[in-house]
Amino acid sequence: MIPMNRNGDTGTLPEDDSLEQVSHTPLSITDLQQVMVSGPNLNETSIVSGGYGGTAEGIIPTASIKGSSMQDSRSSSSMTAEESSRGVAVEKLDFMKQWGLNTYKCTKQMIAERFGRGSRTVDLELEAQIEVLRDTKRKYENVLRLARALTNHLYSMVQTQHALGDTFTDLSLKSPELRDEFGYNAETQKLLCKNGETLLGAINFFVSSINTLVNKTMEDTLMTIKMYEAARLEFDAYRADLEELSVGPRDVVNMARIDTAQEQYQIHKDKYERLRSDVTIKLNFLDENKVKVMHKQLLLFHNAISAYFAGNQQQLEQTLKQFNIKLRPPGADKPSWLEEP
Repeated sequence: MIPMNRNGDTGTLPEDDSLEQVSHTPLSITDLQQVMVSGPNLNETSIVSGGYGGTAEGIIPTASIKGSSMQDSRSSSSMTAEESSRGVAVEKLDFMKQWGLNTYKCTKQMIAERFGRGSRTVDLELEAQIEVLRDTKRKYENVLRLARALTNHLYSMVQTQHALGDTFTDLSLKSPELRDEFGYNAETQKLLCKNGETLLGAINFFVSSINTLVNKTMEDTLMTIKMYEAARLEFDAYRADLEELSVGPRDVVNMARIDTAQEQYQIHKDKYERLRSDVTIKLNFLDENKVKVMHKQLLLFHNAISAYFAGNQQQLEQTLKQFNIKLRPPGADKPSWLEEP
């Protein structure tokens, strides 16, 4: 370093004995390689916090900084997982709290209605339609039960006629003196067996259609009705809660409770009205569908039964063609569950 005096002239500084003199001799390639080889390892490099000439207490190994960063990263990851699990627990706790409060209000409303101390919302027209549906379902279930019993009895009779026809045929071959008589009876039983199988096909189709109507279409509507009735109970429970709070004092705490109750009341009112509309639509659709299905099935049942007991084989077969009913050939295996109606 070359100092300057006030006049801009260069001056000289006394040599500092404490500093080593820098050699002006250029380094060779071999010297550079030795310097690079003997240089400090980056992993062992230290950071001096106290500046030049600082004490050893200010020296921090870089390896310890790297280890500290990894520990901090693991610590933050564990904290994030802990916060996430804590959030899930709080969410479940809030859900259980809300569920318990809702159950308490609905139970209280149900008991009040049962003992005549609470009012309930009633839609007379809709309630009458629901009661008609439940009564209709009970009667159709009875029809379905009897039709299945008829099918079982008819199947047993057909199996008996089939075995009887085989026995008559065998006897006609082994009894020459009664060959014709056994032969006539064998043919009669085989014809009755064939007509019985045709009638069984028609009745099975009738049973399958009634089963779909009762246990799928009607049951789906009744499930919506159960949801509607639960929504009605919740709506009345929160309505009663709002009415009870509205007659209380108008202080700050009670006004906050009234605002919350008003919000919950509106939510359950919207849910109740939406489900009431769904029930009305499904009841109307069910009535139309029921008339169409039963008109077709009752006509099928009547024509098939009449033709069978009249001994009109041609009309019986024509009835099955009219309703697109296909019979399985004798001895065919039971269809897989993919083919079953």
